Amino acid sequence: MLLPAKAEVARQLRRYRAWERMMLAAPDDRRIRATFEDSGYTLCVLMGKRCAREAADAAERYLCTSLVAYLREEDERPRTRAGGRRGPPATDRRSPAGR
Repeated sequence: MLLPAKAEVARQLRRYRAWERMMLAAPDDRRIRATFEDSGYTLCVLMGKRCAREAADAAERYLCTSLVAYLREEDERPRTRAGGRRGPPATDRRSPAGR
């Protein structure tokens, strides 16, 4: 797994937090909101997360821990599957036409 340089993560996290404060101060300003969302997207890409809030949390953990501890912590996190319920295994799916 490739991880970004800590200096770049710190820079992007500072940028995200600064735009977050500005967006909260002026929520109706579309330019500020768009730039905030762009900074969140950049953080998502850097940290490999789908949500900016998760990416910011992951960036903070990454910056506060050693690389080994961060990777171990990420491996221990539960993974969620998209799609919800699983169907039966492919071997159990049979066409009624073949009977």
